[in-house]
Amino acid sequence: MNTETKYTYFASDFHLGTPDYKTSREREKCLIQWLNHIEKDAEEIFLIGDIFDFWFEYKTVIPKGFVRLQAKIAELTEKGIPIHFFKGNHDMWMFHYFQEELGVQLHSDEYCFERNGKRFFIAHGDGLGPGDYKYKFIKRVFRNPICQWAFARLHPNFGISLANYFSKSSRKSGMAKDMIYLGKENEWLYLFAKENQKSNPHDFYIFGHRHLPLKLDLDQAIYINTGEWLCAQTFARFDGDKLDLFEWKNGKIESFDASKTN
Repeated sequence: MNTETKYTYFASDFHLGTPDYKTSREREKCLIQWLNHIEKDAEEIFLIGDIFDFWFEYKTVIPKGFVRLQAKIAELTEKGIPIHFFKGNHDMWMFHYFQEELGVQLHSDEYCFERNGKRFFIAHGDGLGPGDYKYKFIKRVFRNPICQWAFARLHPNFGISLANYFSKSSRKSGMAKDMIYLGKENEWLYLFAKENQKSNPHDFYIFGHRHLPLKLDLDQAIYINTGEWLCAQTFARFDGDKLDLFEWKNGKIESFDASKTN
């Protein structure tokens, strides 16, 4: 009888493609090392948005690069390990390629499921919670099929270069404040989860987007932000009962002390 523990993994905000080719390639290698390590005990893997710093699928063209990660993901799904891709604010223009070629399950919005009697609420997190009305408007525009059709009319050399420029500018402007814990009363994703818990309770809320790894108690639930892989390599892992934060460090999985970020 096999009693080996199986885990569900959650990670986000790899931002592959930035800030330059060499750094992005090293981050991609690090991700593949992590996936090689966890495949022996992974029951399911959730990649919760901003996997790429920019992504747009033309009908017959995709952005150059990241083939090693794509090959590894295809290998894992062919071994029967379910992998979930969430659209983030940097890579919301995923359409069919990853489902058809790599066998992933693609999510545009939140995804809720139950495992071992525990209820999960998973989302990238952009556009949720109070405030940020400017971005919420922009998100509606970017998700509009007419706007997507219009962008697809641009030649890929110009369209992808233009989008990469704005993507890098947007991320750079927010990097400093991403590293500052605002306190529960100002963490907008925490406030969203707290409000949702009143009418639609879950045991775990897991988000990306925020970049700061967080684990907070929330009205008989746990709030987790998975952090990012630009400066650190943090992720969450569910063992069938508990959900905790970890980091991939020097080729090993180590516990992450969430108290040092909040």
